[in-house]
Amino acid sequence: MKNFKNSDWIIPVSIAVHLFIINSFLYFLTPETYTNVYYILHYNISWLLITYGLSYYTRKRKEGFFTNIHKVIQLYLIYGLAYFALFGITGRIYKSLEQQLFIYLMICVALTAYRVVFFWLRRKYRMWGGNSVKVVVLGRDKNLKKIRKVFDDSELGYRYMGYFDDKKSKSPTFLGPVMDCFLYILENDIDEIYCVASKFNSKELRNLIDFADNNLIRVKIIPDNKEIYSRGMFIELYETVPVLNLRRVPLDTLFARVVKRTFDLFFSSLVILGILSWLTPLMYILIKLESPGNLYFKQKRHGLKRKTFWCYKFRSMAPSDDADSKMATKGDMRVTRVGRIIRKTSIDELPQFINVFLGEMSVVGPRPHMESHTHDYEVSVDKYLVRHFVKPGITGLAQIRGYRGEITEKKDILNRTKLDIFYVEKWTLKLDIKIIVQTVINAVRGEENAY
Repeated sequence: MKNFKNSDWIIPVSIAVHLFIINSFLYFLTPETYTNVYYILHYNISWLLITYGLSYYTRKRKEGFFTNIHKVIQLYLIYGLAYFALFGITGRIYKSLEQQLFIYLMICVALTAYRVVFFWLRRKYRMWGGNSVKVVVLGRDKNLKKIRKVFDDSELGYRYMGYFDDKKSKSPTFLGPVMDCFLYILENDIDEIYCVASKFNSKELRNLIDFADNNLIRVKIIPDNKEIYSRGMFIELYETVPVLNLRRVPLDTLFARVVKRTFDLFFSSLVILGILSWLTPLMYILIKLESPGNLYFKQKRHGLKRKTFWCYKFRSMAPSDDADSKMATKGDMRVTRVGRIIRKTSIDELPQFINVFLGEMSVVGPRPHMESHTHDYEVSVDKYLVRHFVKPGITGLAQIRGYRGEITEKKDILNRTKLDIFYVEKWTLKLDIKIIVQTVINAVRGEENAY
């Protein structure tokens, strides 16, 4: 029989600490508010209901500080609405709104500090051997080596005991044939069984599940190894049928899209009002003085879901008939003197913040290509169109990693596409901010943008 484990205390302790933090700040910083019993109930019940609705508290072993950071942001925003809604409902506020905002921010900082301390202590505790689970694997295939990397990570708290398989092996982790696993599991108090599905038929799997259920042991099935899996996949349930979705795109969720769009509107508005408002007339004079033509260079490019849009730039080259088919190259004679300067500092890209404001582009994302290049690359570059699952960006992960400008070799577009796909699958607001900061640093250094 399994004993009550220390991990079972994680959620109740976390709830108690969170409520203690909230009530302590309210008691010491807003004593007038805290004397009202209805206010106290509102603050505490709101927290419990919101965290329950968000499924905020979890005991997932692989969860880290940044794993569900979006839930933390959601929680702070929604609880903030509940916090200030109380003043609107009652019509009474004991301190100014500025003071109440400061108090709420202090609560959020304290809650975040606890989160930092919690994950740091949990990491240390697991590295010392605490909060661990014993696991065995039944069956062996190519996936076992990959799973071992997870089990061997001391921060996660797994204790890998070995594997059973009907094919003998000299491996030090080989424990014997599958039939010997049942006695071993009971004698060694195993917590979790990982079963390679391809090694067993349905009857054998059912017997294993029944054995585990009757002994309070968790069973986890490793699907057949078809070598089609990726980090971006996840399981969806259609009734009771599990369906493997091989492409997880974080920006498919409404919350992620709202966060990114809000950031894009805010950032593009700052640039349009703070920079383009005075830079555009200046660029008009400089560009017109050197060569005839329009202030802006516009070109059709492919965006989200391969939809075409007009992409704007300050014109940096003399007008030519091949502008929509020939990419700018190093030492290109079409580039004007003013053009060399604005390309080197990426000033020519600034009008694209208008595209961002209009919702055609994002501040960060895969760079949009000419229509003719998209037609070529979607045929010659594997998975090239995956980058069109999200809006194109003014800058991107590939650009700050050095894959920008002229494409001279096949590896240039291959590496650019790989980084774009990584961005599509791993998007976070934190990643966007990192890319923006590095882009600014590169622009200050004067790395020429030839694309």
